[in-house]
Amino acid sequence: MDGAGRLTRSLRSLGPQADLKAAAIGAVVLAREYAGAWLARRRQRPAKKPPVVIDREPPNRFILLVERYLPRRVGVVATFAILLGSAGLGIVKGGHVDEFVTALSDTRNALANAAGFRITTVGINGRKQLSQDEVLAIGGVNGRSSLLFLDAETVRDRLKANPWIADATILKLYPGRLQIDIVERTAFALWQENGRLSVIAADGAVLEPYVSRRFLNLPLVVGKGADTRAKDFLALLDRYPQVRAVTKAAIFVGERRWNLRLKDGLDIRLPEYDVGNALAALSKLDKEERLFSRDIVAVDMRLPDRLVVQLSEEAGKARDELFKDKKTKKKAGDSA
Repeated sequence: MDGAGRLTRSLRSLGPQADLKAAAIGAVVLAREYAGAWLARRRQRPAKKPPVVIDREPPNRFILLVERYLPRRVGVVATFAILLGSAGLGIVKGGHVDEFVTALSDTRNALANAAGFRITTVGINGRKQLSQDEVLAIGGVNGRSSLLFLDAETVRDRLKANPWIADATILKLYPGRLQIDIVERTAFALWQENGRLSVIAADGAVLEPYVSRRFLNLPLVVGKGADTRAKDFLALLDRYPQVRAVTKAAIFVGERRWNLRLKDGLDIRLPEYDVGNALAALSKLDKEERLFSRDIVAVDMRLPDRLVVQLSEEAGKARDELFKDKKTKKKAGDSA
C-alpha cells in the first residue's frame, strides 16, 4: 500500500488497454466523417443518365458518297442559286428583261464614265444620205454610252443592218474618242411592185420607201424580180442613148423578159433573148423611120423574123378610111 512497487505495476498493466480503446474510438470517428463526406459528394453530383440508343437504318450508299465528296457550304451556294433563279424567272415572266438589261448597262456605263471613259468626241466619215445623229442612233450610241464598255463589233453589226450602209469600221481611241467610218450605198433606181414604190441600190437592196422628190430622176423599173435584174438591163440600155432618153419605165414581165414604156405611152415588147440586137434595131428604126414619132401604141419585137406594129385607134380608123377610098376609086376605075 505504500506504493513501492505494486502501484507502478498496476498502472503499467492498464496502459495498453487504454490505447486500444482510444484508437478504436478514433477509427470510428474517421470512418463516420469519410462516410458523411462521400454521401455529400453523391448528393451534389448529378446522376448519370443511361445512353439513348437510336435505332436507324444504315445510310444509303449515294448519300455516303455525297457526304464524302460534296464540297463544304454547297448548301449555301445552292440556296443563293435558287434565289437568283427565282428572281430571273420573275423578270422573264413579267416581261422586264429589256428593262433589266438596260438598267444594268446604264449602271456599268455610269461607273465607267465616272472613271473617265466618257465618249467626248465622235468622228464620222463617209456619210452622205444619213446625218450624224442617224448614224449614232442606228449604232446604238447615246449620251449614256461609255467607251470602255462600247462593243465595237455590235455597233458595226447594227450599222450594217441598215440598208443604206454597205460597210462600217469602228475605232475606239481611249480615253474618250470614237471614230466611225461608213460606206454608203447609192440610190440606183425606183422599183415598183404591187403598187408600192421603193428606192433601191444597184444590188437590189431596198433603201427606203419613195417619199422624197430628190429621187425623182432615178430610172423606174417595174415588176417582181426587177430589183435584182435592173442593174444589168439598164447598163445594156445605156448603150443606146436614143432609146434610153425616151424611156419612162422598164417593165419586167413574168420574171423572164423586159418591156419598155416610152414617155409618150408607146410600149416596146422586147424578146427574151438577144435583147441587145433588138435594142440596136429599135434605135436604127427611129433614126431612119422616126418610129417613135409615128401614131402607134405598141411595137412587138418578140418574133425573130418580123416586127409587129400596133396603130393607135385614130391611126387605125384613118388607115381603114384610106383603104376604103382606095377600094372605091378602084371600083370606079373598073366600071369606067
